[in-house]
Amino acid sequence: MEPPVFFGSAAMVVVFVVIGAVFTTDAGDVFTAVQSRITALFGWWYMLAATGFLLLAGAILISPLRRVRLGGPDAKPEFSFLSWTAMLFAAGMGTGLVFFSVAEPFTHYVDPPPGLEPRSREAAREAMRITFFHWGLNAWGIYLILALAVAYLHYNKDLPLAPRSILEPLFGRKIMAGWAGHGVDILCTVGTLLGVSTSLGLGAMQINTGLSELAGVGRSTLVQIGLIATITGLATISVVVGVKGGIRRLSQTNLVLAGLLFAFVLIVGPTVSILETFTATLGAYLQELPRSTLRVDFTGEDDWRANWTLFYWGWWISWAPFVAIFLARVSKGRTIGATVVTALLVPTLATFAWLAVFGGAGLQAERGDGPGLPDSIVDEPSLALHALLDTLPFAPVTMTLATLVIVLFFVSSSDSGSLVDDMVTSGGDPDPPRVQRVFWAVSEGAVAITLLLAGGLTAIRSAAISLGLPMSIVLALAVAAMIKVILVESRRARRASKRD
Repeated sequence: MEPPVFFGSAAMVVVFVVIGAVFTTDAGDVFTAVQSRITALFGWWYMLAATGFLLLAGAILISPLRRVRLGGPDAKPEFSFLSWTAMLFAAGMGTGLVFFSVAEPFTHYVDPPPGLEPRSREAAREAMRITFFHWGLNAWGIYLILALAVAYLHYNKDLPLAPRSILEPLFGRKIMAGWAGHGVDILCTVGTLLGVSTSLGLGAMQINTGLSELAGVGRSTLVQIGLIATITGLATISVVVGVKGGIRRLSQTNLVLAGLLFAFVLIVGPTVSILETFTATLGAYLQELPRSTLRVDFTGEDDWRANWTLFYWGWWISWAPFVAIFLARVSKGRTIGATVVTALLVPTLATFAWLAVFGGAGLQAERGDGPGLPDSIVDEPSLALHALLDTLPFAPVTMTLATLVIVLFFVSSSDSGSLVDDMVTSGGDPDPPRVQRVFWAVSEGAVAITLLLAGGLTAIRSAAISLGLPMSIVLALAVAAMIKVILVESRRARRASKRD
């Protein structure tokens, strides 16, 4: 254990849970007020940061750093390519993708951004493009920078597998090992816990909807709290077993089940329309990416962008320590170039395919001759996936499968997050104590319950956006550390070429 980090992080989490549980209404109001101020004052920074992280990831691919192997020239990958990418996808996207894949395109179609006519053909096109944008390359650019910095400094420079290591290239080992390092690790531990808890809250809502459709279970906060408690127990078992025995197998199983659900909707649903949607939206996304990623509303009146784009950027940034440390943990033996290309392209393309299948099928159901999807999805997005499956054959079977997929995403996100928190609070130990894993798994469930009590989806959105601000400072330090590492490796490569 790293006592200052463990007890500092634990104290912040306990205070958050107690205040949220005792002063529920006030906590929800505070979340909303803080989000509003951050959006008004720092929306530009979120957009600039998300763009800069992606550009730096691209710059690494043309630097000598791309040839460096994590762990040294003779290091071998610990996991197969399939297991590696399955864990990346499950950790990086997980529950949120299943939650929003139908709901977000439908919402943008029915209630589009300013300047578009609701339910128009143009609104349908923009709905899919915007959804691709929110779930695309920017998310993985945010994840990658911290992941590469920590992985390189741990495996190649023998520093802890913890966020504090990014301070060493900039300020030296003395600063890294002192209270500045403790502060960075505490912030990232709490950020990981809150970011994962955001997804757990979304997952509980959607599982509750599935049980309501399948078994008549009422949809309520109390039921969702019970679901969080139950699945947190499963996640605790998985994280105690470890990466190879628990997390890897869960990720692989989930990938298979999610693949079956994906194939069913693709084949039984409007196949041609889905394929056209994927192709056209991918083209529109790539064409509009430079403009979209730096678009800021100067009037300060664009609530749509605050509720959607800034929510996602804050969410991805708050998730960054979790995904980054987990990505670093499972990427030993890969070259930095291969890690960048794989982490940018494979999960992104898989995400786009999922969005095209489920989001495209949802829009086609709405624009076709059938009954369509209920407008209540706009206010209750947890209804969306099951409402879509209800329009297709074998609805009870596919709803059951979808609910199981959500549960497994739920568990794999929670156990991965718990493992990361345990590694960070153990001084960067890649195989941390199991007792602490239990503590962090239970803490994630408690925070998810607190967010539900404090206002459900609204509180979850507000917490994600608010947390992204301090976390973005840590990512900015990671950018500076990576730039210094690139410069050092470039000088080393030039010296080596001169000797040859």
